[in-house]
Amino acid sequence: MATDTLDTAAAAVPAARILIVDDERSMREMLAILLRREGHEVVVAENGRRAIDSLDQKPFDLVVSDARMPDIDGLEVLRHARNINPSVIAIMITAFGSADLIKGVEQLGVTDYVEKPFNTEVLKFRIRKELDRKRLQQENVLLKRAMHSAHQFSNIIGSSSAMLQVFELVETVASTGSTVLVTGESGTGKELIARAIHVRSPRADRPFVAVNCGAVTETLLDSELFGHMRGAFTGADANKKGLIEVAEKGTIFLDEIGEMSPMLQVKVLRVLQERKFRRVGGTEEVEADIRIIAATNRDLSKMVAEGQFREDLYYRINVIPVRLPSLRERIDDIPPLADHFVAKFAAQMKKNVTGISGGAMSRLMAYGWPGNVRELENAIERAVALERTPSILPESLPESVREAALPASGAAAAPAAASSGLPEKGFDLEQHVQHLEREYIAEALRRSGGVKVKAAELLGMSFRSFRYYMKKYNLK
Repeated sequence: MATDTLDTAAAAVPAARILIVDDERSMREMLAILLRREGHEVVVAENGRRAIDSLDQKPFDLVVSDARMPDIDGLEVLRHARNINPSVIAIMITAFGSADLIKGVEQLGVTDYVEKPFNTEVLKFRIRKELDRKRLQQENVLLKRAMHSAHQFSNIIGSSSAMLQVFELVETVASTGSTVLVTGESGTGKELIARAIHVRSPRADRPFVAVNCGAVTETLLDSELFGHMRGAFTGADANKKGLIEVAEKGTIFLDEIGEMSPMLQVKVLRVLQERKFRRVGGTEEVEADIRIIAATNRDLSKMVAEGQFREDLYYRINVIPVRLPSLRERIDDIPPLADHFVAKFAAQMKKNVTGISGGAMSRLMAYGWPGNVRELENAIERAVALERTPSILPESLPESVREAALPASGAAAAPAAASSGLPEKGFDLEQHVQHLEREYIAEALRRSGGVKVKAAELLGMSFRSFRYYMKKYNLK
């Protein structure tokens, strides 16, 4: 545990378990006191044999060992420590810096090498630095695992047959290095699929860089993609790496590639063919070890026929086509998507909105969603912001969604309308009435925030009758 003498710099370093190995008692005790004051757990060993016994009994984060000892030397101790734990921090202390010792230190990959006599503050600094480095490495591994987990299919919501086919194709192509073209309407989640391909590929530990080709001008996109040399144009005050270089050994995602100018199409084609490019204003060839995933919401084959897109580039990027279905083609995914967005925005806004009423859900299912999942997300965000009850009601949805659902809701009520006549095969009137009763009672409960007296008033019923129907339909 840390003592009162622990300084602020040391406080930032997490406590570590440290083994000190030295045949000089005064050196062992001095180092033990020094490092315990830093807040570390310290174990001491007076010779190499005791050190190896300690290493066999428990794990250590760091080993500080004298080089020359009577029985087993420090190199053998550190070699044993590394065999048990390759990531252990190894620091060698010695008064005899012979050529053979230095060679052995280099071969073993000892983290640090300190000659006696040494400044204790310098040693403390080196230990802090190495422990910080190890902590950052561990955090980096955890972060990469978290990023990989976050981009598994679990965050791409969809269990419809159309989406399951997409997931299966992504699993198949991810491990290849082939260029992929993701197509689909705006808002279908093309970048999510591109990221899913990347995190399942051998390049998962390298960068994923996304570029919207339709969001900037040709000149700016040229500089963004390929970089530029100092003086290449007004304002180019220094050399700059392009995003293709930033994505080295990783994946670059060219979104809306159909918006790319003919000049840039030629440059991207060269990258795909030769895996080389030049920065703007430069003459040197730069290697490009990247995977390209492109996406578009346009019909590139039609653009090729009309001379708006290069045919050779089209065939280069369309090696593996992945088509994303529109939300209209996967309406079974609307309820889970909507529920996911409700939970997301309710948490963000700190609102007690926990679900979607039957009436609101029927309207969500009936609407055409020209903006696809993105439009659904925006609609739910609006609804959560406006809703005052625990469940989203139709009134909180955008007008376009409410109006588009009216014909469908009228058709659903047709069996009960005398003017519409009975369906040819007839229907179960009692069951239909019970369904309507249950829906209205549930809706009244939601609108009243669960207050039964208020819900009964909304339906013009006595409290006793309302309780009877709640019990009848098992509503809580």
